[in-house]
Amino acid sequence: MATDVKLPELGEGVTEGELVKWLVKIGDSVKPDQPVAEVMTDKATVEVPTPVGGVVKELKFKVGEVIAVEKIMLTLDGVSATASQPTTHASASASSSAPAPAASPKAAAPASLSLAVASSSGFYPPVADSQVLATPSTRRLAREVNLDINQVKGSGLAGRVTREDVLLLGGSGELAPRPAAPRPAYNGANAGQEERVPLRGIRKKIAENLQMAKQIIPHFTLMDEADVTELVLLRESLKEYAEKNNTKVTFLPFVIKAMISSIRQFPMFNASIDDAAGEIVYKKYFNVGFAADTPNGLVVPVIKNADQKSILQISHEIMDLAKRARDGKLKPDEMKGATITITNIGSVGGTYATPIINHPEVAILGMYKIQDKLVLGEDNEVDVIKVMNFTITADHRLIDGAVAANFLKAFIGKIANPGIMMLDMM
Repeated sequence: MATDVKLPELGEGVTEGELVKWLVKIGDSVKPDQPVAEVMTDKATVEVPTPVGGVVKELKFKVGEVIAVEKIMLTLDGVSATASQPTTHASASASSSAPAPAASPKAAAPASLSLAVASSSGFYPPVADSQVLATPSTRRLAREVNLDINQVKGSGLAGRVTREDVLLLGGSGELAPRPAAPRPAYNGANAGQEERVPLRGIRKKIAENLQMAKQIIPHFTLMDEADVTELVLLRESLKEYAEKNNTKVTFLPFVIKAMISSIRQFPMFNASIDDAAGEIVYKKYFNVGFAADTPNGLVVPVIKNADQKSILQISHEIMDLAKRARDGKLKPDEMKGATITITNIGSVGGTYATPIINHPEVAILGMYKIQDKLVLGEDNEVDVIKVMNFTITADHRLIDGAVAANFLKAFIGKIANPGIMMLDMM
């Protein structure tokens, strides 16, 4: 008897994944919890295990196709007992007694219970085969206004249901027709010499996130120059010690520490705006994201509780996260929960940029390449110093220009005097 294996839930808000690679072929014997495929979501590439063992009878999708959560991926013959716990980063669960693949938490509740909840309280749980794209906060808003989000036609990129879509309907339950937002089409003059590929996976998520961030957040950027001569000397003096500890110290860990120290003076930079609740959320923890360039596009690994870690610990973590980002092996949780982000364009060679804030954060710090600069010393002789440009891009709804200027001034002072900064380091 054949048993279907479905794509499990891969994380909060993730509704589909692109099949990157099959790890098995028809006729292979697999064990419970054995990875059978690599699937790329909008957050990471994960290995998907089978909750049961058996012989592969049929593969339902081809590499490059998009699979919705709870869709059947493959079928198995000669099914063996399920494992007690799957070992995947995806949020799959398996029954220890039933031979069938485990259902997701959404599908686990009896249909009668789901219907009862919907009819009595106005709460509309997402159905297991829902194709609706929406952020968790938009889904929460829909529940609060008693709206079935599964019936809403989204106006966002790729049909995503936006907060405005929910507010437009006003919780009346009457799904008035709404024309879809126009999507600009491209018609090339020489189609024969053009190539079209689907906008999928990480690239698609980047497009959606940046478009949403630019629409919601009123950005502004300030730039200043820092004398990093002492910082360069300090880093050079630590190279040998770092190598003995199997790591490489870059400028990024020092920038992280200077930024955290500055945020303690200006806590609004470590906050978010909850638009639905009309509240500012000040965060008492410091999870620092850093932009990492990968073959599949930009991802943002997160260093959790960076204020509680040493320069050496942060260096180790940056090296590990950056390598696994390039290899597509980051866990979804390792790209969640950032309170502020740093982008290091200087490693490529840029001198100045206007980065886009990583929503729901309210600021992003940019660091750029180091250059030599001639200055006139106190003895009227020409000296050569090392300088680096820094930018702070902020959400003007929360942060005023003068506040951002004072934040950047405080930050530059710490970067220019790393020894003094380290004396005050917590």
